[in-house]
Amino acid sequence: MATVSAKVYEHHKKKDGTFNVKIIVYHQQDRKHIDTIHFVSKRQLTPDLEIKDKFLNKIIDDTLDDYRTTISNLGTKLDFFTCEELRDYLRDKDKEVDFIEFCTEHIRQERKDKRDGSANNHRRVKNSLIDYFKKDSVSINEITSHMLISWERYLKTDREQVRVGKSGVEVISTVKGMKKGGLYTIMRDLRTLFNAAVEKYNDEERGILKIKHYPFKKYKLGAAPKTRKRNISLEQVKIVCDCEIQPGSWSELSRDLFMLSFYMCGLNAVDMYQLEPLLPGQERLEYNRSKTRDIREDNAFISIYIPDEARPILEKYAGKLQAKFVSHNGLNTALSIGMKDLCKIAGLAGVTFYWARHSFANIARNKGGMHTDDIGLALNHVDEEHPTTDIYLDKDWSLADLVQNCVLNLFRVYNTEKLTR
Repeated sequence: MATVSAKVYEHHKKKDGTFNVKIIVYHQQDRKHIDTIHFVSKRQLTPDLEIKDKFLNKIIDDTLDDYRTTISNLGTKLDFFTCEELRDYLRDKDKEVDFIEFCTEHIRQERKDKRDGSANNHRRVKNSLIDYFKKDSVSINEITSHMLISWERYLKTDREQVRVGKSGVEVISTVKGMKKGGLYTIMRDLRTLFNAAVEKYNDEERGILKIKHYPFKKYKLGAAPKTRKRNISLEQVKIVCDCEIQPGSWSELSRDLFMLSFYMCGLNAVDMYQLEPLLPGQERLEYNRSKTRDIREDNAFISIYIPDEARPILEKYAGKLQAKFVSHNGLNTALSIGMKDLCKIAGLAGVTFYWARHSFANIARNKGGMHTDDIGLALNHVDEEHPTTDIYLDKDWSLADLVQNCVLNLFRVYNTEKLTR
């Protein structure tokens, strides 16, 4: 049986001559301490360092009684606690979860795990909540279904936001109200963060329920809105490919990497950034897709054949992007700006770098008649319907090669027909 008691230690005497009253938690032949808010002077103690202040003893006894009641209520679940876990549970059981503080720690861990995309999305949620509440500390109990409805209305409106720039100076900017797609995304990301908090702080098997409500039970997120078409035709891919651009510009970088992604089964920018220089005679590009490598059993490994069209682009950029950009976020920024310039030059509207991946898949299915499973393999998607089977089966990269060859042959044939007209 676990026990708790109050104690003052001689060697814990502070410079001002006071002692902090500690709560001792003893469990499973181990002991841990809880610091209290109470400090006593020498005159409040007996020679044996027992507290003789009746008023303070009453307060401390109430705390001990509360802890003992909590321990008794755990019943047989107490056996699942280590002494340290029991100490933490008693100390924090009445402390509300600071959701902003949780988000900050969660985002920091995502950065360590190199999940920068998720970290950026969740940072946006955190900053938006701080804007909405106008404070840096928000209890998770304030995240209710009614608050979500109010926050949704807030997000739909044009509003000012304050952010600290790279120079450390606050920058005030006007933000347009969100549309349906943006609202769905930020609400989805908030739900993900809320679920992560529940996962961290609740342990139903041991009766720990620090978060007792779930706002998304009443507030329904609904289905994701249909996104507009994000692919272009073979003719438009050809326009991008042939576009004459100033050498060394970001639009040239965007054109080259857009075509590289198209040639290489939708290769992502972050994975391009991490590529090593090509080796002499290297015929395949093998890597682990950054977006999903930490959450898949196969580490998102993929092997792609290097066609003749892609080789000069890989030789030009592979292993060199890291010297040009501090991080892949810098590359993404350059691609965003460069694609806008490229669209103006090519006479296209709204095409982004990621459209190369969508275009590859769309052409493979609708023009080449390739099977969706094989296209998913070429794109390095996991089989969501049969994830266990997907783990057991060896990947046959020749199927991805067929998809890639199908798309490139269609592109080559289109180019030949254009030349002979």
